[in-house]
Amino acid sequence: MLGDTDGFLQGAQRERLRPRKERSAERYTATVVWMGMKMDNVLKRLLALLIAAACIFALCACGGTADGENAADEPEHDAEEVRRAVKPEEPEKIWPGPDVKLTEYDGVVEHLFFHPVIAYPEVAFRGDYMEKGLDDWMLTVSEYRAILDRLYENGYVIVDIGDVWGEEMASDGSTVMVRKTLMLPEGKKPLVISYDDVNYYEYMREYGFTYKLIVKDGEVWSWGLDPQGKEVVSQDLDAITILDKFVDEHPDFSMYGVKGCIALTGYEGILGYRTQTTTEGLTAEQEKQRQEEIKAVRPVIDALKENGWYFGSHTWGHIDLSGYEVDGVSEDTGRWKDEVASLVGDTPYLFYPHGARPDGDDLDQTGSVLRYLYDQGFRVFFSVGIESFSRIKDDIPAVIVDRLHPDGTTLRWSRDRYMRFYDAKDVFDYGHRPDLGRDW
Repeated sequence: MLGDTDGFLQGAQRERLRPRKERSAERYTATVVWMGMKMDNVLKRLLALLIAAACIFALCACGGTADGENAADEPEHDAEEVRRAVKPEEPEKIWPGPDVKLTEYDGVVEHLFFHPVIAYPEVAFRGDYMEKGLDDWMLTVSEYRAILDRLYENGYVIVDIGDVWGEEMASDGSTVMVRKTLMLPEGKKPLVISYDDVNYYEYMREYGFTYKLIVKDGEVWSWGLDPQGKEVVSQDLDAITILDKFVDEHPDFSMYGVKGCIALTGYEGILGYRTQTTTEGLTAEQEKQRQEEIKAVRPVIDALKENGWYFGSHTWGHIDLSGYEVDGVSEDTGRWKDEVASLVGDTPYLFYPHGARPDGDDLDQTGSVLRYLYDQGFRVFFSVGIESFSRIKDDIPAVIVDRLHPDGTTLRWSRDRYMRFYDAKDVFDYGHRPDLGRDW
């Protein structure tokens, strides 16, 4: 149970810290087996799956529900197995396969984080009071795509946070946080990617971002309005869907299909759906609308998880943890669990808003706020820095990690620091960004 004081992770949290390769073994094994079967075995498997599907249909007719009330009685991957059997010409592109040699990697694991990307820069950069902030902290679609291209060309491969850090039992019976041994294809360099504020706040809708994520034909798409007010459903205008397409086109950019960690607040809902409550309370009509938003976002969450995405906390209110005492953090964390974790699941990952460290210092001390957050089940704490830095705590089984931030600020003023990933000269959106200077 999240928050157990004995240090052991159970349930969803323990599952999250297992290596992705182990967590998804059934999925990958099924894919490899499917690709290598002889035709007679394929026919036998297809027949068995059709029989299983018929049994499931019969069970649903006898009281099963589409909402999964009987999910505990059904094999987890039945629907996916049936899909593969019906569409054998479209096997999943899981990489690396058994023919790829893996070697031990013990170097630095880089970590880049992004915000939602600007789909329509002509709307964002219009010379008003928002322009400077958007220029500082966001990327345009063209810049983001170019960065993905350069990362791929430079040999990076996306790995799961749970494959890098995890809890283990020491010889004395205590629980410790450890840096795990990564096994990577030769020549590949590990990269964790995370995304903050994938909530599609109200201001984003006014400044050239997509509005929300939706599910279409079993895939995640973005939905929004273009500058002329026309509805646009796309996979080319949003950071999440662009990475999905990129990995689909370049399977060797991801270990076992992992994408990134989505760090969510809750004060304006999640993923573009207004699932939040208010301190003033909601009218009956407002609560009805909120429940409709909750119902609508659930398939999106499921589709993201199925496609290699996972979730972290960015606090409910995007609060500056360096300026809050335990009581305030407790209230915020409670709301995050009630309104966000209740939808996406528990998580051991906490991403500090503004990069602000709890108690003013989480490296050389474990203050009351950090200890409270640890007691709530968080184990990997992410700030923002100038290098992909990490340190395991001495007094609690937790790790502090700094992330790098590709955005307008670093494109303009930190070109040299990011050269191992990409050259800002090659990715900068000269045609849309305002003339605010740069050091190259």
